[in-house]
Amino acid sequence: METATQSTISKVLPVTGMSCAACAVSVESMLAAQEGVQEAGVNFASSSVKVVFDPAKIDTAAMQQVIRSIGYDLIIDEENATEKQEAIQASSYKQLQKKTLAAALLTIPVAVIGMIFMDMPYGNYIMWALTTPVLFVFGRSFFINAWKQAKMGKANMDTLVALSTGIAYVFSVFNTLNPHYWHSRGLHAHVYFEASAVVIVFIMIGKLLEQRAKSNTSAAIKKLIGMQPKTVWIIQNGEPVEVPAAQVQPGDIILVRSGEKIPVDGIVEEGESYVDESMISGEPVAVHKTAGAQVFTGTINQKGSFRFKAQKVGSETMLANIIKMVQEAQGSKAPVQKLVDKIAGIFVPIVIVIAIAAFAVWVIAGGENAVTHGMLALVTVLVIACPCALGLATPTAIMVGVGKGAEHGILIRDAESLELGHKVNAIVLDKTGTITAGKPVVTDMIWKSEAKPMQPELENILLSAEQQSEHPLATAVVQYLKDRNATPVTLSSFESITGKGILAQHGNITYKAGSYKMAKEDNMNIPAELRSAADQWSNEAKTVIVFAQDNEVLAILAIADEVKAGSKKAVEALKQMGIDVYMFTGDNQQTAAAVAAQVGIQNFKAEALPADKANFVKSLQEQGKVVAMVGDGINDSQALAQADISIAMGKGSDIAIDTAGMSLISSDLQQIPKALALSRSTVRAIRQNLFWAFIYNLIGIPLAAGILYPVNGFLLNPMIAGAAMALSSVSVIGNSLRLKWQKF
Repeated sequence: METATQSTISKVLPVTGMSCAACAVSVESMLAAQEGVQEAGVNFASSSVKVVFDPAKIDTAAMQQVIRSIGYDLIIDEENATEKQEAIQASSYKQLQKKTLAAALLTIPVAVIGMIFMDMPYGNYIMWALTTPVLFVFGRSFFINAWKQAKMGKANMDTLVALSTGIAYVFSVFNTLNPHYWHSRGLHAHVYFEASAVVIVFIMIGKLLEQRAKSNTSAAIKKLIGMQPKTVWIIQNGEPVEVPAAQVQPGDIILVRSGEKIPVDGIVEEGESYVDESMISGEPVAVHKTAGAQVFTGTINQKGSFRFKAQKVGSETMLANIIKMVQEAQGSKAPVQKLVDKIAGIFVPIVIVIAIAAFAVWVIAGGENAVTHGMLALVTVLVIACPCALGLATPTAIMVGVGKGAEHGILIRDAESLELGHKVNAIVLDKTGTITAGKPVVTDMIWKSEAKPMQPELENILLSAEQQSEHPLATAVVQYLKDRNATPVTLSSFESITGKGILAQHGNITYKAGSYKMAKEDNMNIPAELRSAADQWSNEAKTVIVFAQDNEVLAILAIADEVKAGSKKAVEALKQMGIDVYMFTGDNQQTAAAVAAQVGIQNFKAEALPADKANFVKSLQEQGKVVAMVGDGINDSQALAQADISIAMGKGSDIAIDTAGMSLISSDLQQIPKALALSRSTVRAIRQNLFWAFIYNLIGIPLAAGILYPVNGFLLNPMIAGAAMALSSVSVIGNSLRLKWQKF
C-alpha cells in the first residue's frame, strides 16, 4: 500500500525474522536513523513496518539492505509481498513445531534422570549428550537472538534464557568432567542439564503459541483479493472477447453473465438482472439492476445478463479500497507489547547485574572457598531467575481461556483480543446477520374471508408461480408455502413483469403476485381487513406481498429479516456491563429504526457504507473508547479490522471471520457478554501469574545471592533453585487451570 504527499512516500512493507517486541524496536530504530526516512513504525503483530520517506534520498532496496545487516529482512516486491510473507510465516511455524517436538522428546529423559535417577551410572554423560542438541540445535535461536541484542547493547527474554541455560550448561559440563574439584572442597558436584533443557522447551512452546496466533494475519487480505475475477468478457467489434481483468480500461464495455462476479466498478448500459451486493451493503436481498444502475467489483450477478461500462478499475475500485482500508487498519494498530517483554526489558539487565555483583562480593569478601561460593551464587541467581514462570504466565492463561471460550461456542483467534476484551466500553453491532437472522422469511399471511375455503388450492397456485419467479424474495415465499405442505400445480402460462410482479394463469383464471405498492398503483380491490394489516406491516418495515385473482386481492404476506431470539437480552446485558451499544446497517432508515426499537438500541445509523462503519469506529477510538465491532459480512471487514476487539458471527462470511479476533459459532449475541466476562477472568489470571512469578523472584534472587549467609550460614543450593523454578512454573499453570472451573 502506497500513499504520497508532495516529496514523501508512505509504504507498508512486510518484515520477516522478528521474534519479540525488542526485535521490532531494533528494526524501527534502524530505519528511523536512515537519512531520508521521516517516520518508521513497526507493527509486531502483523510483522509489518510503515515507513514515510523521501524517495530522492533513500529507496526500499537501501532500506532492505539496512534491515538485512541486523539479521532481519524486508519484502519490497509489492506485487507478491503478501504471498511471500505468508509462505515464510508458514515455513517458520512448521520448523518451530518440529524443533519443539524434537526438543521435548530429548528433554523428557533428561528431566527423569536429573530428578529421579541422578545417581545412575553415566547419568551425567547421558544428560549431557541429550541436552546439547536441545540447546545448540533446536534452541540455537535463543543464543543467536541474544547475540544480536548484545551487539546493539540491548537485552531481552532471549538474553536471560541464553545466559541462564548457557551458564548452567557450562557449569554442568565442568562438574561432569571435574567432579573432584568440588569433592575436594567438601561439596557435591551438582549438574543442571535438566534445568537448561526444560527451560528451552517451555519457552519454545510459548513462542509456538505466539506464532500460531500470528500465522493467519494475511488470510483475510488474500481472500479479499481473490474476490476479483481473473478474466472478463469485453465487447470488441460487437462480440465478447475474454481478456485478463488487469487489462480492463475505463470506458470498456463488459458482459456479465448469470452467476459471474462483476470484475470492476461501472454503470449498466444494457440488460437487467439481480445482483448480490451483500459484500458491500450486508443486506441479503439482491438488488435489481437496470440501465444506469451502478455495479461494483466482487458482487455477484444472479439471474440474467447485462452489459456495463467500466468506470473504476484496478486500485480505484470499491473492493480495492476495502482491501486498502483493512490493511491500513491492521497496520495502524500499536505493536503488541506483551507485558512479559516490557518487564523483561528492565528485569533482565537487573538480574544480570545482581548475578555478577553476587559473584564479585563473594570473591572480595567471601573468605574461604570465596570463588566456589561466588560461582555457585552466580549460577543460582541466573537459574532461579530464569523467566520460565514469566514466559508461561501469559500463554498458559490464554490457552485455558481459549479452551473455555470454545466450550461456550466462542472461538478466539488471537491473545490480543482476549486480553483487551475486559477494557471494552463501546460496542458497534451490524444489523443483518448479527442482530437479525440475515435471511428474509415470511412472518405473516392473511387471507380474505371469502377465499379461505379455497386456501389450500390457492396456496398451491401461488407456490407454482413463485417457483418460477426470479425475484429474490420469491425464495422466502416458496419455503413458507412448502412448510405449509403446499404442492405445485401446472400453470397454463407464466409471465414476469419487471418492477411489478408476476402473472400466472391456471385454467381460465389469471392470478397476480407482487408488491403492496403495485396493488395500490393498479387500484386493486383490497379488503379493509387486509389493507389495515398491510399498512401496519409496512410501518414495521416489513415487505408486503399481495396475491390477487384478476383485480381482487385474495391474500397478503409479510416478509422480514427477523430479529434473533437472544438479541434483545444480549443488548440489555451489555448495557448492564456499562457498555455503550451502537447499531450500523446498510439498510434503510425505516427498517433500521424498527429493529433498533425491538432490541432497545437508541444509537443507530442506517444506509451506512463499509467506510462509514470503519470511520465511526475510529471516531469512538479518538474519544478514548475501547471499541468492539460485531459483524458477519465482507462489508464489516474494514470496521472489524479497525476496532480494538473484532467479533464475527459464526454464520458470516469467511472474510469477516478471518478479520475478526473472535468468532461466535452459534451466531447468538448472548455469547458476547460471556466473551467479555471470559476476558476479564483471563486477564485477572495473567496478572495473578505475573504477581506470583515476581514474588518468587523477589524472594528467591536475594536468597540465591547469599543474603542470609552472614546471618545464619544459609546458601541456597542451585538444585533447590532449580526445584523452586519448576515450582513457580507449576503454580502459574495451576492458577491458569482454575479458569476451567469458572462459570460465565
